[in-house]
This record gives sequence, C-alpha cells and structure tokens, in this order.
Amino acid sequence: MSTITGGCHCGAIRYEVEGDAIVHALCHCRDCRLHAGAPVVGWTMYPESALKVTKGEPKVYNSSEHGRRHFCGHCGTGLFYINADMLPGIIDIQSATYDDPDAVPATMQIQVAERLRWMEHAHELPTFERYPPQP
Repeated sequence: MSTITGGCHCGAIRYEVEGDAIVHALCHCRDCRLHAGAPVVGWTMYPESALKVTKGEPKVYNSSEHGRRHFCGHCGTGLFYINADMLPGIIDIQSATYDDPDAVPATMQIQVAERLRWMEHAHELPTFERYPPQP
C-alpha cells in the first residue's frame, strides 16, 4: 500500500494519504478555476478515510450548496474538496500539493464543457526551460 505526503505552500498544513487513488482528473470547471486562480486543477479522489491531516487544521469554505473546499488559512493553498451529497465518503486532494506531484499520473480530464477555449490547444504553445528569451 502506498503512502503519499503533501501540504500547503507555507508548511502550516501537512497530510498523508494511504492507498491507491480512485482516479486522478484534471478539472476544467469554472468553480475550480476561480478557487485556484488557474486554468485547470488536478484532483486525486480517495476514500475520505485514506486521508490523515498530520499538521495544522485547514479552513473550510462552502463553495456551493454541498461543496466544501479545504485550504490553508495562512498561505491560501487549496488542498481538499468534499461534496457529501454528490460523492459520499470521497475526498478529492489537489495533486499539485503532493511532495511528489508526479506520484499519481492524471488519467482523465473532466468538466471539459467549461474548459477555456485556449486550453484545448495549450500543448501546442512554444515551450521554454525557464523563461522566454528577453529582447
């Protein structure tokens, strides 16, 4: 059984999750985009019992009628999402908060009906190891 560790940007919140992810999805919904300030958010889904917060206490934001987003109250890092009405017993963990974000490869994209049009071709944009050349 694998154990993955992670936490927020400032280190005030630490967690570990045991077992295999049910799925790792890249979510394009507007709600995730607004909360993260990013065009897409990676979520790994686990049984709620698999997650153990080992340091700190996340703040909880009621982002919708049933959706609860957990985040660090110090640095603002988004961490977990629960919707007991739609996904009882399940917790989503923002995969970019893993100590090793490559530990669980993404397996699908979801909510593509809300995807930003330019994200459909993001893989075609020029790439640079760090920053583009300066004039």
